[in-house]
Amino acid sequence: MRVTVQEAPFDFGREAEDFASGHHDMGAVVTFTGIVRDLATGDLDAMEIEHYPGMTQKALEKIATEALERWSLGDVLVIHRYGRMTPGEKIMMVATAAPHRVDAFEAAEFLMDYLKSRAPFWKKEHGGQGTNWVAAKDEDEAALTRW
Repeated sequence: MRVTVQEAPFDFGREAEDFASGHHDMGAVVTFTGIVRDLATGDLDAMEIEHYPGMTQKALEKIATEALERWSLGDVLVIHRYGRMTPGEKIMMVATAAPHRVDAFEAAEFLMDYLKSRAPFWKKEHGGQGTNWVAAKDEDEAALTRW
């Protein structure tokens, strides 16, 4: 299990290849990458993500450990960035390795739902309409009920 909270960009291709190549006994590797999405109005200059370092790392490690306990997984990778990012930049990555695809997919979805709704990050959008904190969405909260 590797959980990283970092400011620097990451190379998705390299991370995915490194993760997959180390799991010859696994039949499935699932990856997901979250990307800074422009606003519908097309005027997002940047997304700024804040966090409390020690608290965030512990929270992400706890949920990754829970995924390992709930599904038959060989490994989990979580990378989440903080700081200022522009549209198109990668925010986060989740990878799961399992003997079978169902466990890999379900665990990855579980981790993504958690990261979207419960991980201790705060997002602020900077754009043509000024600066706004991103509010939690009901559909993100509802996604957690299936777990």
